[in-house]
Amino acid sequence: MEKDQLKILAENLANPQGEKGIEIGEMMNATNIGMTLESIHALLIEDNEYILEIGHGNAGHLKSFLKIAKDLKYTGIDISETMHNEAQKLNSDFKDQADFVLYEGEKFPFEDEVFDKIFTVNTVYFWKEPVEYLNEIYRVLKDTGTFVLTFGQRDFMEKLPFTEYNFKLYNNDEMEELISKSHFKRMKISEKEEEIKSKTGDELIKRIYTVLTIKK
Repeated sequence: MEKDQLKILAENLANPQGEKGIEIGEMMNATNIGMTLESIHALLIEDNEYILEIGHGNAGHLKSFLKIAKDLKYTGIDISETMHNEAQKLNSDFKDQADFVLYEGEKFPFEDEVFDKIFTVNTVYFWKEPVEYLNEIYRVLKDTGTFVLTFGQRDFMEKLPFTEYNFKLYNNDEMEELISKSHFKRMKISEKEEEIKSKTGDELIKRIYTVLTIKK
């Protein structure tokens, strides 16, 4: 891909917009599904819990997610108006259980200690003030709750040509240090590996990523 194309791809991975954003949202849902499912598995979701997903994309995974346990309530929050609208459209059958919130990307429009479980996949690269953002997650998570943060490791991510455009990359040590500066006290690290189709072509690449299970 040309430099201009890589920039457009990077911009739409951070904040999908318009028709191109819808197309990239579909691609992200396909390439991230393994990471998303591992994140959901790590949450150990139980009946009657209230779940927040940060950066839901088109939320094509929601249908299977809501079957994990009984009487789940889900909120997805995103900075992309395109993904907000697309997620609502794709998941209109679940509006009694799920809602989607559009926000500015820093402060959550929720009361303190609302959610039993919170998860986010491949969003940490775009957090402007990561420690403050972690503390916002801490604020809206119940004291007994679990937060799962999943990200591609620096060694893998820096080989991708689009990550030089406004991506902040982390290895496990850097992420541990970042979280230690927040209010969170405990975390468990799990490394994963999978083969996925490249976002810039049809070749298969081996992705190495980390699932962090974080508690107060």
